[in-house]
Amino acid sequence: MDSLKAAVFMEPGKMEVHEVDKPKIEKPSDALIKIVRACVCGSDLWWYRGISKREANSLVGHEAIGVVEEVGAEVSDIKAGDFVIVPFTHGCGHCAACLAGFDGDCLNQEAGGNGGYQGEYLRYTNANWGLVKIPGKPADYSDEQLNSLLTLADVMATGYHAAASAEVKEGDTVVVMGDGAVGLCGVISAKLRGAKRIIAMSRHEDRQKLALEFGATDIIAERGDEAVKKVMELTGSGADAVLECVGTEQSVDTAVKVGRAGAVVGRVGVPQKAEMNTNNLFWRNIGLRGGIASVTTDDKNILLDAVLSGKINPGKVFTKRFDLDHIQDAYEAMDKRTAIKSLLVISEG
Repeated sequence: MDSLKAAVFMEPGKMEVHEVDKPKIEKPSDALIKIVRACVCGSDLWWYRGISKREANSLVGHEAIGVVEEVGAEVSDIKAGDFVIVPFTHGCGHCAACLAGFDGDCLNQEAGGNGGYQGEYLRYTNANWGLVKIPGKPADYSDEQLNSLLTLADVMATGYHAAASAEVKEGDTVVVMGDGAVGLCGVISAKLRGAKRIIAMSRHEDRQKLALEFGATDIIAERGDEAVKKVMELTGSGADAVLECVGTEQSVDTAVKVGRAGAVVGRVGVPQKAEMNTNNLFWRNIGLRGGIASVTTDDKNILLDAVLSGKINPGKVFTKRFDLDHIQDAYEAMDKRTAIKSLLVISEG
């Protein structure tokens, strides 16, 4: 097969499926992967809505699971036939960033960003370390398990990165800003790390219910100063840790205000404003850290085992499913908030 079907961005608000050339091994560190499942990310809505720029006729997507079809000459730990998580990050595993546990900031990633995950085949770079092997083959897993494994390509790992960056520990009180898929995975992560009280900020009933199922103990629907007031009424002095999973100016501002003195804000919401006043951090000794998730590191060390053991089930964030031919519907469902996260079933593997 020399061609394949893939989702293509045409213009804001318009997605299409085109026949495109099948990718090939270009570097000895590459792998060619047949995609089993992919999905739409909240960050994809930025260019879909025209908020950020994206080149017309470009391939899209950055989250998938699939089966390796071919590997380059330098790939020794991954082989054809392996079932793998395909992270949006491409960590090499040996640069200073990867060795420090921040593979999202790998110094040897290919320039140009991601694209092509929402299609039948994908060329993945830095495959030897960046890909995460899943035991067995797709047919060994239930539909629910496959969905949870898919979240490990980005959304669950990003939620966990928020919790790890905020230094959530046993017995903590945690506030989670954002009720999208990342925020909901942040709730899972806070519970996984031992938080005793988890306050989810959400105004949508379906997301509130899922947050409670995932481990939230309290729901606050208010925003801005009213939200801060509610958190203080519940906690007395503010949260030990705050997970910022939105990226708006209001969300970041609220995150800083709901933490107690000395709290840490774990920020994974992609910044939607270039400037931010950090003086408020100074006056209350609030820490701010976070950024691009360490997908491969956290999957290999914690998250894959947590999914395989049934300890966590983040795949429940997929509330609508589509095939590739209905890619426009998948984006519209996310855009109109009729889906928390849209699943794309590409193949059986």
